[in-house]
Amino acid sequence: MRVFISGGAKNGKSTFAQRMAKKIAKRNETQIAKRIEGQIPKQNEERSAFGSAMAQPAAGAPLYYVATMRAADNEDDERIKRHRAERDGWGFSTIEQPVDIVKILERCDCGGTFLLDSLTALLANEMFLPPDWRLNERAADKVVEGLSQVLKTVCNIVVVSDFIYSDAVIYDPLTEKYRKFLAQIDRAAVEGCDVVLEAAFANIIVHKGKEEYERFCETLA
Repeated sequence: MRVFISGGAKNGKSTFAQRMAKKIAKRNETQIAKRIEGQIPKQNEERSAFGSAMAQPAAGAPLYYVATMRAADNEDDERIKRHRAERDGWGFSTIEQPVDIVKILERCDCGGTFLLDSLTALLANEMFLPPDWRLNERAADKVVEGLSQVLKTVCNIVVVSDFIYSDAVIYDPLTEKYRKFLAQIDRAAVEGCDVVLEAAFANIIVHKGKEEYERFCETLA
């Protein structure tokens, strides 16, 4: 299952995403065990929304935390430490990938379960690359291309982004460009994911894939 989660900053969506990724991995292990025991038939090759064959989960497949944040100050350092502490002991293997998101396909077992946190940080990193740190006008296109390839390939992933579009404030041109770029990336994520969720005021709103999300929740009840 491929899930996209968006919401306001510091509202708990990262913790929710971690729990969901862990539950997806656990569900897959249960389904694989039942298939091995002959309780459920082996399904035909699953295909992505893009029409291409996806990597299939396997027994003992890893659980990855794809970290895209590149710390810029002490606050970022503390946030990274907090997230690491929250997932400590959950079985995540952390993959640092602040740019070139498609490279996780080379570094990881595509049959595993992924948590990508977040598109927001990934875009910021791609917009300003060393050594000159000048604005990369193709940053959004690059992220969309890489993310689309990831979503075509992996079977189970939770993708996190920040909802930054509801302010009535008109920002400076660079900030507005960033918001426009992120909206382009979020649309690609929505298109490529089976379930789209919004974290808002301690509630989860389902915008796409309601039946699949409810079936998933039922299997964990």
